[in-house]
Amino acid sequence: MEKIVSPALQIEELRRTLREHEYRYYVLSSPTIGDLEYDALMKRLEELELQYPEWDSPDSPTHRVGSDKTEGFVSVQHERPMLSLGNTYNYDEVGDFYRRVADGLGGHPFEIVAELKFDGLSISLIYEDGALVRAVTRGDGITGDDVTANVRTIRSIPLRLRGENYPRLLEVRGEILLPFKEFERINSEREAAGEPPFANPRNAASGTIKQLDPRIVASRNLDAYFYYIYSDELLPTTHYDRLNTAREWGFKISDAVTLCSTREEVYAF
Repeated sequence: MEKIVSPALQIEELRRTLREHEYRYYVLSSPTIGDLEYDALMKRLEELELQYPEWDSPDSPTHRVGSDKTEGFVSVQHERPMLSLGNTYNYDEVGDFYRRVADGLGGHPFEIVAELKFDGLSISLIYEDGALVRAVTRGDGITGDDVTANVRTIRSIPLRLRGENYPRLLEVRGEILLPFKEFERINSEREAAGEPPFANPRNAASGTIKQLDPRIVASRNLDAYFYYIYSDELLPTTHYDRLNTAREWGFKISDAVTLCSTREEVYAF
């Protein structure tokens, strides 16, 4: 006799399957099914959620399409200030920084995590019990705009974390980007429609995330990389280990991350 599966279990299994395929496609760039099969799974999930609205959930993959308009953005205060990063353009200043760190540690050995700095739109994500509940722009560093509805449309951002060993309350910070390929496509469409092109991908990403219609955001295929996690609960003690942990939880972390033990290794990076 064929086993009857309840609608709630069907819905949860479809969500789990779609999340896995989103992760493989948008984060690992290694899809295991085609668009047709993916769309069929999504359509089945949409039908079930429409038929059983009591089982709807804000972290469902169906909510990435952005079907509702927002009437503006609410200002939200960051729990911790989102400060801008300092910069330098020469080896001498990097060397001075390295010496200050070495002096401050009294000669004890240390390692530096060398990463690329992405030029996009800074974003803070808040997860509760593994589910994305809020996304806030950097703003002035103290308060930013709640753009949760728009961020939910970015498929490389997990609506629910992978695995189980994550804190109950977690903040993740990173950068929302517009890939060059999408930037060129959008500008071609704008020029064909007689609209002025965007000046650069960063401005385009910033303008996109402030759209009042999440459907427009969804159509522009934004991407995101993350470089910082914070929680009052226990996390790995080093930044490098935290990046690897964030990758395990489903976040897109740059492959251009190198652990450096000497100043020369920093220079080489």
